[in-house]
Amino acid sequence: MTSSARESVLAAALASERPRFRSRRTAGFVESVIREMTRLALARGDAVNLAQGFPDFAAPGVLKRAAVDAIQADINQYAITWGAKPLRDAIARKYAHWYGLELDPEAEITVCCGATEGMIASLLAVTNPGDEIIVFEPYYENYLPDTELCSAVRRVVTLHAPAWTFDPVELRRAFNPRTKAVILNTPNNPTGKVFSRAELEQIAALAREFDVLVITDEIYEHILYDGARHVPVMTLPGMRERAVLVNSMSKTYSVTGWRVGWVLAAPDLTSSIRKVHDFLTVGAASPLQAAGALALSLPDDYYARLSADYQSRRDKILGVLERAGFRCFRPAGAYYVMTAISTFGFADDYAFVRHMLDRTGVAAVPGSSFFSNPSDGRDMVRFCFCKKDETLEEAGARLARL
Repeated sequence: MTSSARESVLAAALASERPRFRSRRTAGFVESVIREMTRLALARGDAVNLAQGFPDFAAPGVLKRAAVDAIQADINQYAITWGAKPLRDAIARKYAHWYGLELDPEAEITVCCGATEGMIASLLAVTNPGDEIIVFEPYYENYLPDTELCSAVRRVVTLHAPAWTFDPVELRRAFNPRTKAVILNTPNNPTGKVFSRAELEQIAALAREFDVLVITDEIYEHILYDGARHVPVMTLPGMRERAVLVNSMSKTYSVTGWRVGWVLAAPDLTSSIRKVHDFLTVGAASPLQAAGALALSLPDDYYARLSADYQSRRDKILGVLERAGFRCFRPAGAYYVMTAISTFGFADDYAFVRHMLDRTGVAAVPGSSFFSNPSDGRDMVRFCFCKKDETLEEAGARLARL
């Protein structure tokens, strides 16, 4: 099917939509831009996909064998809705070891279908229509529809390049009696910012002052560079009862398709989150939960190697992009690089990424998809580097055509 034919089919489908049967809460939704770029890359056939953040290398062999063994052992039926006990116990041990957090696996840990479900289940469990939720911008694109699905009001606080710092005055202005929660992603997607302890203490102080929850997405906790350290907000004074921590196996263990995550929260919050989770998905895949229990028991040197390997990839992609003419914002964590594209002379980020894909076969994500006002990101593009060295080298050879 040609491009014009596809556009005609899409136009006909849109024209046939019946507004009477379309929910107002989803009326403004569009296809995920990140996953759209992956779709376009796949349609091309020979593209190098530096858009969507999934590795193109193998997951740890021991983890794959554990999943196969679990299936062969007939661990194929429902686990307990809020997670198989061996996995919840492993989660509790890991957080005690790494952060000194003592968690009750029976009352404070909920296993869910990835961090994506963990975030929306948490928001649905704690918010009411009209509640305000503070989000740092640029933000991972799911947070916008998450707040819409909750009928909540989103208040944006800007992270300013190049260091992606926030203005404490602007942050305080965002808080008011209607504020219910802050969504905080650290290490951050898309910027790679790792919030410092001092910054986290400022956020925590306001949360305590205004009686607000802090819901943290900590999925990149072990992917850190240049001595950066990850501090869970839940470990700060006075935050144990007002923090909700969302995480997943996806990034740390290179299994983004397994969809096994968890939510940590005080018992009263966990009780509400478990109810939402139960009716959303019932539970995560049982054999993969069994493999997860093994993954979370891996020794410390696994995480040291993970960070070192990703730092090498980060340094490689920075060189590749800078040689191609991009101005890079150096990430301190996660596996993305935000870049400025003003020197290329394109009208906006969408035009640029389509040109780059057509011209070089390299896919990336337009920066505007991470901003509530798209014009704020129109001169930025995000690249991911969770790829094999040869993939990054191939991207460098292709980007030289720019």
